[in-house]
Parts: sequence; structure tokens; C-alpha cells
Amino acid sequence: MTDWQFTVPITGSKRLPPDARYVEALSSQGYGFETAVADLVDNSIDAGAKDVVIHFLRDGEQLVSLLVVDDGRGMDEETLDVAMTVGGRRDYAPGALGMFGTGLKSASLSHADAVTVVSTTKRTRSVGRRWLTEHAKDGFQCDIVDDDYAQALIDRYAHRPIVWQGTVVRWDGVRNFPKHGGGGQTDRYLHRTINKLGLHLGLHLHRFLARPDFNITIAVEDVRTGTVYLDFGVEPLDPFGYPVTGSADYPRRFTAPVESLGGLPLEAHIWPAKSNADEYRAVGSVTDRQGFYFYRNDRLVQAGGWNNFRQPEQHLSLARIAVDLPAVTGDVFRLTVKKSGVEASPEFTTALERATDTEGRTFPDYLTDADTVYRTARKRSGTTRKPVIGPGRGIAPEVRQTIEEELPLLSHEDPITVRWEKLDNDLFFDLDREDPAIILNQHYRAAVLGGRRGGFNDAPVLKSLMYLLLHKVFESEYTGPREKDNLQLWQSILVSAARSELDRVGDDDS
Repeated sequence: MTDWQFTVPITGSKRLPPDARYVEALSSQGYGFETAVADLVDNSIDAGAKDVVIHFLRDGEQLVSLLVVDDGRGMDEETLDVAMTVGGRRDYAPGALGMFGTGLKSASLSHADAVTVVSTTKRTRSVGRRWLTEHAKDGFQCDIVDDDYAQALIDRYAHRPIVWQGTVVRWDGVRNFPKHGGGGQTDRYLHRTINKLGLHLGLHLHRFLARPDFNITIAVEDVRTGTVYLDFGVEPLDPFGYPVTGSADYPRRFTAPVESLGGLPLEAHIWPAKSNADEYRAVGSVTDRQGFYFYRNDRLVQAGGWNNFRQPEQHLSLARIAVDLPAVTGDVFRLTVKKSGVEASPEFTTALERATDTEGRTFPDYLTDADTVYRTARKRSGTTRKPVIGPGRGIAPEVRQTIEEELPLLSHEDPITVRWEKLDNDLFFDLDREDPAIILNQHYRAAVLGGRRGGFNDAPVLKSLMYLLLHKVFESEYTGPREKDNLQLWQSILVSAARSELDRVGDDDS
């Protein structure tokens, strides 16, 4: 074609504000709860905070609000307006954890119907703004918080941790709070959620938490009585914090010749075999926790994974590599908006093959060493566990993870699922060899759960025991007389136990 124009001609410009549906897209970013809260803590760190309090507020059995409070620099009215502008963005300092200017809004609105931010500085009065999801959809109307209330909220946290300046972020209408808190539901939710939140923050912010002048506290308070149910500090979880290295030759520093970045340092570690430390187990499964741990300005932005360099495998479960991303990454690395992962270009993966340390040892040599440490430790233990058919749907993910860590799996076999169905009352369980599945009798479900609500992954102890009892049946092509007698024995005892449990439940009800 001869009429091609290398530049696009224009005749003018016009302003096109974002459609209100932009807020819906913003609030559906897929932030996990722990990731969203961590994003707010990042903002506190960027503001120079030394103390951050994550405060769950309850009214009796009902959870009402979540607040993140810090003693950072605070914001005046103009700065707060920028922070609360959808799509607004400020200039970040070179060492800041913030990047895109969307974290506060998208993290908050993905979990709460309303987010209120109140802030004060040493030189300005307390000011506040509030986004309601519905108002955000309707013309981007941000509410101005009453000055007296803004000051009262700041005063509520005087010296806990706000002294002269600071910020309070308040979530209301948190969607994953229990709708009805009775029957201990709220307590169970708090126990589960706070444990996961503490692990997440302890891991991803461990370098900050290891400093003597920075603390994160998680607390639960009843707003009606003022009773504080829980108040504890988050401990750092260093993914490289092993007591003794798995190999005397490690850690070692390799340099990857990434042309556009110069030499990229890689600090390679080998964990000791069979570690039960939280620092080792805090990251997913065996396959999830091996590989690269990327840091940006001391914040862990990816915990494990090989970034298309290779496939994970159990024999590399002790291999971890710390990578501090340079200030300018060019096109080699790109962070996700949620700061929960790193996309690496082929230039990085190619450079890994040529990475060496000062003694000429290569990065592939390191992987061989990590593999050898794992295999040697297995041999020394004197036990070789027989491969099994793995667990599937119906067994809690954390239980499946542990089984996969402890037992080699028959990868060519479909996993064994566990589900509840109607069966004859003389049966506690049945087996579907084709599926394969362990079927539990729905009639006894309420007794097993003890009045608790059922769910897809309910009764984890029972289901785990049933899996351990029965997985060998699926692995054998033939069921002999002894196996059939065992099945009948287990059936009889379990039915008797379940009926006894039903009687106890009936007695309690009466």
C-alpha cells in the first residue's frame, strides 16, 4: 500500500471522564482479604509509620468494622483528596511500596461497601473522606466526613498508636464478615482470619517487622463494652530464616547476566530437610514454596515459583532464591497491580542458565545441589513411602497440601474425592471405584458436625481418617477376602459410633 500514514492525524481533543462502571471494575480486582489489608499497611509504611494497628470491631456476636490505624505523617485536605480520587495518583518516593495509585480504593472497595479515611498532620486539623460503593457508581460522589467526627476518630486512637499525626482507614459493610455471628461463628471466623492475616503480613513484610522500630498489632474490641478480646503483635516470618543451612556450601550469591539491567544478584539457599518451621511452611504447598522470592524495596512481592524457568518438583522443595528487584526493571520484570506476583521476561530466564558465582559454579549446579540434599535426606531417613492416589475435592485444601507433602503421589491416577450422599442407614460409607470417591452417609452428617453448618470441605478430621483408611482399596485392582472383611468390620464399628453420636445429639436437644 502506498497511501500508508506513519502518524495518525487529529483534529482536536475532548475530555472523556470514566464511566461509573469503572468503579465496579476497580472493586472486582480479585484482592484476597490478606492481600487487601497488606496493601493498606504498605501505605502506612510509605507514610513513615512506626506502629500500625489492625482493629476488628465487634458488637457482641456481630462484626461491624475493620480499621487500619497508623502513626505516619498523615494527610492534609488536599493530599487526602488526591488519595481518595479514583484513578488519582501521587509521586512516590524511590523507596516507596506504592506504585499504581489504586491500592487504597481497589483493595478497600473489593471487600467493603464503604471506606472512610480520616487523617491529621502536626500542622493541620483532622479531615475525612468516605467512598460508598453506590455513590462511586453514581457520578463519583465522595462524601466529606464531619470535622467533629474526624477528630473524634483520631482521638479514639490517641497513643494507640496516633500521637501527633496519623491516619485511620475504616471499612464498613465488609462482605466476608459472618452475616449472623451466633453459635460461635464470629469467634471461629476471627480465629481463622487473624491467623491467616498474621502469617501473610509476617511473611511479606518480614524485613520491616524485623526492625526494632516497626510494629504491627492485630486487635479485637467489643465497641459496646470496650472489652479487648485479642491484642498481639505480628511476628516476622523470614522465608530464609532456617536455624542451620541444608548444605554447608550455601547460601551462595550468583549473578545473572541480564543485559538490560547489568548483573542481577541471586542469593541461593537450601533449606534443611524435613523442616516444620513456620518460616518454611508458611507458603503454600511443596511445589508453591520453592523457587524465587522477589523483593521490591524490602517488601516480599512474590513468594515462590519458577517464573517459566522450569517446572516445580518435589525434589527441589528445599530450593529458595532471594532476588531484590532493582529500582528500574525496564521490560525484564513487571509487578501485578496487587503486588502479589512478578512477571519475568524471557531475558531473565535465559540469563539464569548463564548465572555464575565468584567460584565459577553455575545456577544449574545449584539446582542439582538442592536436588541432591533432598534425595540424600530421604535415604538417611531409612524409609521410602509408597506412592498413593492423592486426595481430591471434599477434603480441606490444607489437609490435601499436607498429604501431598508427606506422601509421593501416583500422578497418573485421578484423586479420591469425598462427598456426602443418601445411603442405607446400615452403611456409614460406600465406595465408587470408577469416580473414584468415598461416599459418606448424609444421615449421619449432622451428628458428625455436632450442630455446626456443613460445607464442601467440612468434617476434615473424619474425611482425613477415611482417606487414610481407604485409599489402599482404590490402589488395588482386586479386593480379597481379608480386605472385604476389614471393610465390613470398619462399616459396623462406624455405624455403631455414628448412631451413638446421634443419640447424644438427641439427648442434648431435649
